[in-house]
Amino acid sequence: MVDKPYKWTSFDAVNKLKILLRAKIGHCGTLDPLATGLLICCTGTFTKEISKYQSLPKEYTGIFHLGAITATYDLESEPHEPKPYDHITDEQIHQATKQFTGDIMQTPPIHSAIKKDGERAYDLARAGKEVVLDARPVTIGEFEITAIKLPEVHFRVLCSTGTYIRSLANDFGQALGCGAYLQELRRTKIGNFSAEDALTPEQWKMQWKKPFEPHVNRDASDGSTL
Repeated sequence: MVDKPYKWTSFDAVNKLKILLRAKIGHCGTLDPLATGLLICCTGTFTKEISKYQSLPKEYTGIFHLGAITATYDLESEPHEPKPYDHITDEQIHQATKQFTGDIMQTPPIHSAIKKDGERAYDLARAGKEVVLDARPVTIGEFEITAIKLPEVHFRVLCSTGTYIRSLANDFGQALGCGAYLQELRRTKIGNFSAEDALTPEQWKMQWKKPFEPHVNRDASDGSTL
């Protein structure tokens, strides 16, 4: 279990471990470069279990920034179209979460790795081509506002695999009428696996200098070891 650092790609983290292990390795769900948190990596025979871990529900915490939007729905691109947000009440913010809780249809960001006509959507978007992605069903089991410090809205979300928190940020801003983008994101859980039990790539490097002991997640319901 890897705690992916800020501005690292998921590939960066996997490649770092691959060099340490000198073995086949894969991860169970990409994190955007600006996101941090839990990245489950599988080696050896566990690579056959990647799809099982990918399908587990995910928990995220983070910050929506009200009053503007961005092309990528996060800080990978510059905020634009500023709008006032001072008039928005705490009650309106809490109320807005209800329409995004449960089984919903969500449109992924055009700046995503989803393929459209055989090409990555983000490649088409960066080339200035028009990209239209279809909405797809996702499930948001819990959507909690943990703090409001306008223009920042802190949140916790428990959701199904395939949910884009960047899209949730953009849609949340539309619902409030002021726009919003994802300012900060951390993946805290995948199923019963927690970021609290994960090590950064640098910590894993130090671990490999010691006599090796498997890193055990004692909260895993099936008792599995990664």
